[in-house]
Amino acid sequence: MSIYEAVLKNAEPFFAWDVLSWLFIAMILAILIVLIDLFLSKENTDSSTDVIEEKSKFRKIAYFIIFLKFSKAEKYNHRPKLVQWSIELFPVLLLVFVFRGFIFEPFRVPSNSMMPTLLTGDFIVVNKFDYGFRLPITNTKLVEFSKPSRGDVIVFRYPNYEKNPGYSGVDFIKRIVASPGDIISYSNDQLVVNGEPLNIKSMGKYLGVDSGKAMNNYLLVEEFNESTPHQILINPKGHSKGIPEITIPEGHYFVMGDNRAHSSDSRFWGFVPEEYIIGRAIGIWMHWDWNYNTMQFSRIGGFN
Repeated sequence: MSIYEAVLKNAEPFFAWDVLSWLFIAMILAILIVLIDLFLSKENTDSSTDVIEEKSKFRKIAYFIIFLKFSKAEKYNHRPKLVQWSIELFPVLLLVFVFRGFIFEPFRVPSNSMMPTLLTGDFIVVNKFDYGFRLPITNTKLVEFSKPSRGDVIVFRYPNYEKNPGYSGVDFIKRIVASPGDIISYSNDQLVVNGEPLNIKSMGKYLGVDSGKAMNNYLLVEEFNESTPHQILINPKGHSKGIPEITIPEGHYFVMGDNRAHSSDSRFWGFVPEEYIIGRAIGIWMHWDWNYNTMQFSRIGGFN
C-alpha cells in the first residue's frame, strides 16, 4: 500500500459551512417565520366564524407549503415587516440556491498554481451538472451523466487528510492527470500515464502579468493529455516534486496544477475522492487581481 492509499480513510467529511449552507438556513427561517405567523394570526374574534377562519388558515398554510408562495389573492401588507420580508425574499433565495446548488457556481482562483491556464484573480464558472446532479451541501450523487476525464479542470472540496484546521471546507482547483485504474509516475517534469510519456512541446519563455510576473522566464510547455493540449509552466532552475509509479484506486483521481513547481496537489497530499468533486471549470467571467488592483477584460472566455 502506497503512502497515498494509506491516508484515504482520513479524508475530512465533505460538509462544511459555506454559501449554500447559509442560503438553505435562510430559506428554512423564512418558511418558519411565515408559517408561524399564519398559524398564530387571528383576523376575526367572532366565535361564529372561528371554524371558517381555521379552515382558511390551514388552506393558506397548505398552499404556501406546496407552492412556497402565497396565492395572488392573499394580502400580507398588514403583517409584520419580518414576515413581509420573508415572503418577498424567499423566491430570490430559492432561485439562487437552485442555481448555485445544481447548475453553475462561481469560484475565485486564489493563487498562481494553475498558471498559465488560470491566473490569480480569475473568477470562473463551474459547471455542476456536467458529471451529474448532486445534492447541495452534502454533494451526494443523485444522477450520473458522465465521469470526470483526464485533462478536465475541476473544482473540488479539499480532502484535508492531515486535518489542518486552516484548510477545513476549502475548495481547490486543479487538473485531472489520472483517473481510477491509471498507472502514473512523474519524474523530471515528465508525466507518464499507463506506460506512455505524455507528449510535450516547448513554447518558449513565459511572460506573465500582474501576480503572474513572478513566473517570468519560466518554461512554457504544451502538454497533451488525452490528445487535448494545455499549457503548463516548468521552473528552469530545477525539477518540481516527482512521484514514483502508483496506481490510482477506484473512485479517486490524481490532480496536479499546471504551474508544476508552485502547486499543492496530489503529489503532496494524495488522491481526490470522486464524491468530493464539485464540478468542471468551463470559463472565466471576470478577472480582478487584488494584489495589483487591475482588471483584465481579455481574460474573459473559455480555456483548455
